[in-house]
Amino acid sequence: KVMGMAPFGKPRYVDKIYKLIRVEKDGSFELDLDYFSFHYSPERTFNGKFEDLFGPPRPFESHFFTSGSGYPSYFGERPADYEKLAKQNQHYADIAASIQTVTEEVLLKMANHVYKETGLKNLCMAGGVALNSVANGRILRETPFEAIYVQPSAGDGGGAIGAALYAYHTILGNPRKFIMEHAYWGEEYSPGGIEKFLQETGILYERYDDEEKLLEWVVDRLREGRVIGWFQGRFEWGPRALGNRSILADPRKADMKDIVNTKIKFREPYRPFAPAVLLEKAGDFFDLQDPAIHYPARFMLYVVDVKEEKRDLVPAITHVDGTGRIQTVSRTIAPRFHRLIELFGEATGVPVVLNTSFNLRGEPIVNTPAEAFSTFAKSGMDLLVLDHCIIEKDQLR
Repeated sequence: KVMGMAPFGKPRYVDKIYKLIRVEKDGSFELDLDYFSFHYSPERTFNGKFEDLFGPPRPFESHFFTSGSGYPSYFGERPADYEKLAKQNQHYADIAASIQTVTEEVLLKMANHVYKETGLKNLCMAGGVALNSVANGRILRETPFEAIYVQPSAGDGGGAIGAALYAYHTILGNPRKFIMEHAYWGEEYSPGGIEKFLQETGILYERYDDEEKLLEWVVDRLREGRVIGWFQGRFEWGPRALGNRSILADPRKADMKDIVNTKIKFREPYRPFAPAVLLEKAGDFFDLQDPAIHYPARFMLYVVDVKEEKRDLVPAITHVDGTGRIQTVSRTIAPRFHRLIELFGEATGVPVVLNTSFNLRGEPIVNTPAEAFSTFAKSGMDLLVLDHCIIEKDQLR
């Protein structure tokens, strides 16, 4: 959320942020805990000294908007004191921009120090901050490293696979041979199991045995402006939906971001939606040279510039600062999702789809067919594709 809010603000408070953190030349840092309460209070992160520096926190359930973000229709009627509230929110956007700026500066110091000490060309990053895709993009552009690797579940959730690989190699003495080419490690449901669920629950559906015809049908619906729940294969490991538990839409429609938010996500208007793009076409639309060598891009862990001449073609995935949190889609790793985007590109000239996680606000990403259908039924999604089975919202009424 800090990453998404930051482009709506200006880093006016960088000097104040540096009161909270002492940073060494090598990028190592230490927080001044006098400003925080997370280490002794389960309920509050910041204390009164922090609030004296930055002011009181936003009310938890208040809507966030600035004069630059607009006031989306799903917030309801525009308040009479809109200008006053927008000005107040601008203060919080400026704090977010300042935090993001300091985070990037610290990480750049760290990365440059590591390069100076090692001379290595490849950088591996882990920890929750490694999911900061804006900072990752700057590290790629502004350090001597030629390639970066970030595990798709780089935060606490990745600890299990890290522990298993550590034991396999370090304790048991096995050679390192596993390369994590994709993030699809969760549960998978067979076509037969999905149809059994649909039949037992009496849900009307249509099955397409011809995959090409299924994908062509989905592409036609995307072009019509439909919002589609897309449930395929194994669940993604990590916080990003990468085409197996996704909500898909047409990125060419300027109002699609508000449509998806109004119908399904109900998210803050400052949070962008991500582009999923064919790996081989990524360089045509985004400022990312040699996309195939950049592992984080396949995991939606880089924010890069949308090429200026392409921004009007994909307004729904272009953030206010002209960037996109890119996912590159490979034919070998995700063949069905790749073919879907390829067909969409052939039909529209834009080999990109809007991709966001298959969940409602405040809920986890769906895992099972039952969860997918429940979320679909409760939301404003138009269609649900469970493997080769299509469910249309109109048929549920």
